[in-house]
Amino acid sequence: MKKNKKKIKMTKFVRLVYTVAIFLGAITPILVVFSQATLSKINYDVEEMKEKINEQQKKNESLTMEINELASLDKIQEIAKNQGLSYNSSNIKTINGSD
Repeated sequence: MKKNKKKIKMTKFVRLVYTVAIFLGAITPILVVFSQATLSKINYDVEEMKEKINEQQKKNESLTMEINELASLDKIQEIAKNQGLSYNSSNIKTINGSD
């Protein structure tokens, strides 16, 4: 006794739906991996940029300290003395605002 196998005929629309579903099922893991890799790269770039910002802030602080040191009265007097200038208090005139 032979069993009759019934062939199920699929319409073109059903085949298209299955094809799209299989395609999406195959492409989804690839897209997830790609997006995770992109996110990791962006996070790495952000951390790298934060490190550069910190380094630049340290340089800026160092330069500010150097500016303050060079602008101090003692340093100015030292440079003036090395250039042959001297402090002469007789050349200083005081002006009073009240008459």
